[in-house]
Amino acid sequence: IRISLNRPDIFKVQLRALLRASSFGDIHIMYPMIASVEEVKQANAMLEECKAELTAEGKEFNKDIKVGIMIEVPAAVISPILAKYVDFFSIGTNDLCQYTLAVDRMNESIGSLYQPLHPGVLRLIKHVIDASHEQGKFTGMCGELASDPVATMILLGLGLDEFSMTASSIPLIKKILRSVSKAECEEVANKALAMDTAEEITEYAKSVLAEKGLL
Repeated sequence: IRISLNRPDIFKVQLRALLRASSFGDIHIMYPMIASVEEVKQANAMLEECKAELTAEGKEFNKDIKVGIMIEVPAAVISPILAKYVDFFSIGTNDLCQYTLAVDRMNESIGSLYQPLHPGVLRLIKHVIDASHEQGKFTGMCGELASDPVATMILLGLGLDEFSMTASSIPLIKKILRSVSKAECEEVANKALAMDTAEEITEYAKSVLAEKGLL
């Protein structure tokens, strides 16, 4: 988003294209790497400029297109405030884990420290979901964690509204979601949040799935 706001000549072309495409189907606009309310306000201001320009040109677009943000940096976990300015959140767990744990996930020498089920990461995820729900908004997830079957019950129990993943991951995740109840998942999530380490959480989640014959 920093590059986009610094280069409105590029960003506005992209926004106009998205707006024009919205007249042909249901699409949402999502700003990446948001860290402050100011960035959202600036991006939304440019979006409004594009809407005004297209209206003046007689071009059609969805006037009520939904706008959301990626939650990828810890600073964005001021989400109760950010939720006032957008329609939805999407948690990018790959970068959120990297920046929260101070671990470069591409560095093999410290790769073992990259733990998406780290207690701190799970608490951030819960905070983001709760913040969106308090404002009547929804939260999805488009990081790799959404496609991890070990995390499925925990994420559903935390209140995640939408899972985004590669097509090959869908069958197993769908099977798990169809085999458990929300109450079961909430119990699993609460127990996971009370644990001290990512290893404990991982082993616990695996044991629950194994008991149900889902792993």
